[in-house]
Amino acid sequence: YRVKLATLRYQYAIWSLIGPKSQNLIAQLGVTQIPQAKHSHITANIDQFSIRLAADNSLNLPGYTLIVPQTEAATLWSKIIEQGVVPLGENVWEQLRIHQGRPAPSKELTEDYNPLEAGLWQKVSFDKGCYIGQETIARLNTYKGVKQRLWGVKLTALVAPGTPVTLNDSKVGALTSCIATPAGNLGLAYIRTKVGGEGLKVEIGQAEGEIIAPSFLNHEYVN
Repeated sequence: YRVKLATLRYQYAIWSLIGPKSQNLIAQLGVTQIPQAKHSHITANIDQFSIRLAADNSLNLPGYTLIVPQTEAATLWSKIIEQGVVPLGENVWEQLRIHQGRPAPSKELTEDYNPLEAGLWQKVSFDKGCYIGQETIARLNTYKGVKQRLWGVKLTALVAPGTPVTLNDSKVGALTSCIATPAGNLGLAYIRTKVGGEGLKVEIGQAEGEIIAPSFLNHEYVN
């Protein structure tokens, strides 16, 4: 089969519905067949509008993703707000993303890092046939060759992404994201595997940091 990719980003609005009451809200909107299995998705109707409803919201939190045509987005948004949904801005999403440890494009997901370093083991197939990068990924797993890993980090102060992470005055990694949250200053950073992981104390610019293990990330080799 020949497949041609097309950019549809300007034709659709994508909303993440987060929280334990998400399923009830979807039902209140008139959707009767609500997807349950992780990553499953269906075409659903809300009033006369057709949307794509996925049983995931890109975070390790209960909820759904709604993909809505831009032409109906304003009307559906108003209808959802009427159900008591609280809109969250980009800053809150970034807080949740970093707290969960979800890597983001242009920050943690760049050509400088591979999926295993980014903690995305659950997103990679070790059984599928040949695909671009498959041999490299397989070797890294077989020979336990992941040289750096993405971790969360608690910080004593906000630090600019890109700041080196140091241990005893030696560079051991780099900060990729940082934000202030109700739980304190949190960030994501790549750390060299050989120097350690969770619980490691490091310096990042003028701040002190402690490496933590966010729930989204996985660093276990596959047998």
